[in-house]
Amino acid sequence: MAKRNITGLYQRNGIWCIDKIYRGQRIRESTGSGDRKEAEQYLIHRLEQLRQQHIYGVRRVRTWREAATRYLVEYKDQPSIGLTALYLEQLDPYIGDRPVDHVDDEALAPYVKDRLAGRLRGSPRKGRSVAPRTINIALERVIRVLNLCARKWRDEARRPWLDTVPMITRLDLRRSTRQPHPLSWEEQSLLFAELPDHLRRMALYKVNSGSREQEVVKLRWDWEIPVPELETSVFLIPADFGGRHDNAGVKNGDERLIVLNRVAKSVIEGQRGLDPIWVFPYGQPDKDGNATPVHRMNDSAWRKARKRAAAMYEERFRRTAPPGFASIRVHDLKHTFGRRLRAAGVTEEDRKVLLGHKNGSITSHYSAAELGKLIDEANKISATDSRGPALTILRRKAG
Repeated sequence: MAKRNITGLYQRNGIWCIDKIYRGQRIRESTGSGDRKEAEQYLIHRLEQLRQQHIYGVRRVRTWREAATRYLVEYKDQPSIGLTALYLEQLDPYIGDRPVDHVDDEALAPYVKDRLAGRLRGSPRKGRSVAPRTINIALERVIRVLNLCARKWRDEARRPWLDTVPMITRLDLRRSTRQPHPLSWEEQSLLFAELPDHLRRMALYKVNSGSREQEVVKLRWDWEIPVPELETSVFLIPADFGGRHDNAGVKNGDERLIVLNRVAKSVIEGQRGLDPIWVFPYGQPDKDGNATPVHRMNDSAWRKARKRAAAMYEERFRRTAPPGFASIRVHDLKHTFGRRLRAAGVTEEDRKVLLGHKNGSITSHYSAAELGKLIDEANKISATDSRGPALTILRRKAG
């Protein structure tokens, strides 16, 4: 008697695939084989898995790829889903086929090693190494998906996809993260001399106001509030200001007071009349010809300028430029402002206000006397150095 073939198999592009209903559950997947006998053995194995699940409550093994795919589908409307999809795509060659309960530090170690070295499986060329903080963001996405496997997602028998979330260790940022580099007055003079005019204006304002990068590039005139009693003005950044992303918001979720010392005030006065909306209208005009702000200060022009400044440092001082100066970041200007305030004896409470840090206060309303005190404190660093590099830069620009 001839042996009957098992039903539920069909060929597609030379590969045997399964399409079969077993105990009310439809199985549709590829066997991965072009050999009929191998495909039948695979189908028998899958049917036995389902039988054990049904009779003994054996849970079906879920792979990381299955979990990651479900996450992308369920959370497709998240603002950051595009970035999440990129991280999950990069992780897939490393852990895609692993069961979710096998995704742990050991499984992720090759991914971490490759990213630190600027490599990525599936990528034909080597790129730049990424910062440990960037790797930690990817690891946090892994933890998020695994938490959903354990706490939310259930199979047909209401069993969780994962009993316990494996331990995932993030990189220690205290050891691996680049430390801030507050500028010395000499370094500021060298760097600012190399910056193109639009960046120099924004940088000079930033280092004298303690503003964050997006608070500078997208500064608007309608945020300016006159203080006639003091013959000056301040800027009040709205709490819902989104920075580069519309839903990002001010870092602390509060209105942000920007106090202008003499140098910052002179920069602002130099910008009046350039545009009715933007204080620093240095982006590409829109389709209607209207001025726009730049997206960020840390662009190729900034990086080229700091490279030239480092070379000038070595030429002037006959020694290698400090690593922090050779890789100076836009955010280091804010650290410079804070360090100079502390060196000038400004109290911690006033420093927090001037830097936009939370200080326990529940109000953003200040009297003229309070604003005057803050302005006086900020003015302590507008010409602290006897050589007055900031003022020298202003004279150079005016000339």
